[in-house]
Amino acid sequence: MEEGVDKRALLDSLKIDRTEAPTASRRPLRWFLLVAVVGGLGVVATAYLLPNGADTPVATTPAVAAASAPASGTPTAAAAATRRNGSVLDATGYVVARRQATVSAKVTGKVTAVYIEEGMYVDAEQVLATLDDSIPAAQLALANSQLEAAKANLAEIDVQIRQAKLDLERTQGLAARNLASQADLDRDSLTVEALLARLDRANRDVVVADRAVALQRTQLDDLEIRAPFAGVVIAKAAQPGEMISPISAGGGFTRTGICTIVDMDSLEVEVDVNEAYINRVREKQPVSVALNAYPSEPIRAEVIAIIPAADRTKATVRVRIGFLERNDKVLPDMGVKVAFLASAEENEEST
Repeated sequence: MEEGVDKRALLDSLKIDRTEAPTASRRPLRWFLLVAVVGGLGVVATAYLLPNGADTPVATTPAVAAASAPASGTPTAAAAATRRNGSVLDATGYVVARRQATVSAKVTGKVTAVYIEEGMYVDAEQVLATLDDSIPAAQLALANSQLEAAKANLAEIDVQIRQAKLDLERTQGLAARNLASQADLDRDSLTVEALLARLDRANRDVVVADRAVALQRTQLDDLEIRAPFAGVVIAKAAQPGEMISPISAGGGFTRTGICTIVDMDSLEVEVDVNEAYINRVREKQPVSVALNAYPSEPIRAEVIAIIPAADRTKATVRVRIGFLERNDKVLPDMGVKVAFLASAEENEEST
């Protein structure tokens, strides 16, 4: 019996006592976690407070960060906090031409010659192209012949009138001596009146024939396509031998224009400003315009007009901006960045 108790006591002595709390073994783990947390906070604070390695920390508040962040979908929201070159509002837009025309003919016809190319400068009323004038030229010749015939008829009637007046004078002399009857006198008088009426009609026929000649000459001149104003040709749309028509009624093979001309002196900038910032824009306000192709060469400009209507789909208001100086680098449909300035002095400094 005692031998069994001894064996059990020996086995109990070999067991691990788990009732004691392992406080000593957990202390190093807690210290390690505490040091790791403190170190991580220190690294985060250093990264945010000293982003450029400066000795003096710069605090960035959520309000400033929100003010400097651009609003989604508004090209001018960046100017709410960041005012570059003294601008009160920044935006983007495009160069447009207020005077641009696609030149076409007044009538349908076949192109016989084209005298322009892209990039060529043309004067007002300069001939750009000509159409086939064989039929109008023949019609003009016919009208001239009709005019000459009307004038010849007028001369014939004039001679007849002189003869009728001589007959009337002789009849009147004979009637005064009772050698001619009253019937002869009335007949000669009515003959003169009839010829005078024919003369008036012949004069009117001459006027009609002259107007017909003018009409045919105008139609012939319409076959010479001329420039409506001075400008630069930016597109050439037709070649000799092609059909051209002022309307697209001749099918897919008929051109509707000869070329497109742009008046470079009428170039300006159009900008869509968010309606939330339109209160920062006024007429005659100085503006600095920078072409996307030449961002380091700003151009002085000013606000021409604020279109008194808003686009409800985009919540924007269109603003027209005019250049104050001519620049040959400005081309139609170029993208630009504009800065609305508070004063003209800032515009001069930016340029």
